[in-house]
Amino acid sequence: LAALVQRAGAAAGPDAGLADALEAAAAPPRPHAERAAALSRAATLTTDGTLRADRFAAAAEHARLAGDAGRARALLARAGGWPPHGGAHRVRGLLALRDGPAADALEALLTASALLAPHDPHHTLDALLGAAEAAWAMGDAPAYLDAMTRIPAAAPDQALAQYRDGMCAMLRGRITEGHALLRRCLDSADRNRDPAVMLRGGVSALVLGDIDAACRSGARALAAVLVTGPDALLPQALEHLAYAELRAGRHARARAHALEGLLAARRTGQPNTAAHLHAVLALAASVEGGTETCAGHADAALAGAGPHGLVQAATLATWALARADLAAGRSGEAAARLGPLVRPGPRRGHFAGRMLAVPCFVEASVLAGRAGRNGGADPVADAVAEFAVWATRTTDPQAPAQLARCRALLAPPAQAAGRYEEALAHHDRTGGDFERARTQLLYGAWLRRRRRTREARDPLRDALVGFERCAARPWAMRARGELRAAGEAVEGSGGAGRTDPTALLTPQQERIARCVAEGATNREVALRLSVSTRTVDHHLRNVFAALGVRSRTELARLLDRRGAL
Repeated sequence: LAALVQRAGAAAGPDAGLADALEAAAAPPRPHAERAAALSRAATLTTDGTLRADRFAAAAEHARLAGDAGRARALLARAGGWPPHGGAHRVRGLLALRDGPAADALEALLTASALLAPHDPHHTLDALLGAAEAAWAMGDAPAYLDAMTRIPAAAPDQALAQYRDGMCAMLRGRITEGHALLRRCLDSADRNRDPAVMLRGGVSALVLGDIDAACRSGARALAAVLVTGPDALLPQALEHLAYAELRAGRHARARAHALEGLLAARRTGQPNTAAHLHAVLALAASVEGGTETCAGHADAALAGAGPHGLVQAATLATWALARADLAAGRSGEAAARLGPLVRPGPRRGHFAGRMLAVPCFVEASVLAGRAGRNGGADPVADAVAEFAVWATRTTDPQAPAQLARCRALLAPPAQAAGRYEEALAHHDRTGGDFERARTQLLYGAWLRRRRRTREARDPLRDALVGFERCAARPWAMRARGELRAAGEAVEGSGGAGRTDPTALLTPQQERIARCVAEGATNREVALRLSVSTRTVDHHLRNVFAALGVRSRTELARLLDRRGAL
């Protein structure tokens, strides 16, 4: 190949024979970068307009697969724009899928599939799968169904046919049929060595709720990409694996893979994938890293998601921010973020992620006093009812426990304890330290607020241990605050001594807490600190939530007991 490229560089003009030889040499197992260079040289030696465009489009495709998006675009520009070329449209759409508005990628790929259908069935399928992926990223279920149903019924790949039919059945509400087809797709993918097929198997597993299978598929796909390529698929393989690990509660692993994927996405020119990876990192940080880290990744995800219409990334980032709010005791803010995502309406979240955020929405709404306050219409109860239906359709191991926890939060006092015990029994069967600790935290807090402080301490201790086990530091701080409010002396992280309760507060919250504990009214605090009374009210509610107290008297007693006054 090197000799042919040298000859092409020395050629005085077009040379059909040399061009044919270069094209023939640009074949597997040569790396995609070398194949792109050979095809580009072949195109420059070609006089026939159609063949020249074919070769430039093929060169652009290999440059894309090699992870060189800039070179791919430059080669596409040399392919020409008329007459319309299906191969060029396909590559252009796949580039836009990773670095451009998802709606543009969708239209380019649908156009490409129509142009390619009469003579190139393989690349037609590739374009349609890319169009479906663009629609999924946009959160456009009808467009996703449209792209998937354009795939011929007699798809050459059995796993692809099962995937197409299973996903379409799920979106049309034929759950039993969809589950059976996706399970067969997952089984077929497990026997396949193509990383793209493995990734489809991982998506099937996530839709089924089989989180362990999704992690296995993601790990196999990553290994295959690292061995055989293409480089352009590495960020997606890492994204899929990180998301599956996140769903499995393996937050540290998810963070590590997402950070690696972020580097790969930047190196290969894929900012859309980077936005999705930032959303995954924000979700991991909402468990491990606290508000500032979570906000940094969420802001990066939203900055990319907004201009390019990436509804899935925006949904995950907003959910992450809300979960960080919950960890910090800002239940009102969390409920405000999550409400539009889980309820019907124009601002609703991604169709595949809405139900995953419902448990956080219910918790935030109840703690903020927003549940059941709208007369006959209760969005919180409606969300729980929809979640209950979803829980019967998924094999997600956490769904039964989360449903029981949601029902406990909404239950009358006589029934709430039984619901919490039901949720904990489900956790015992499925594992998952983080979700179990969240249930124990809510149960203990409920017992404490019912003045059953002795009973509250056991679940609160268990919650603290669970959060510490999975390195959920902000949540552990919340559990410590509840334990202190239940009258138990709690050592700080690492056992270095008892923590100052004001460590849970922002500087402004701490100043307000000290003033109130000294006996000042909200109006007096506002005058003293040169803020509005509304600001004082807002911060004081967050102080009560963070420290687990219900009154000014309890606040003063807590700060005095810990020497914070």
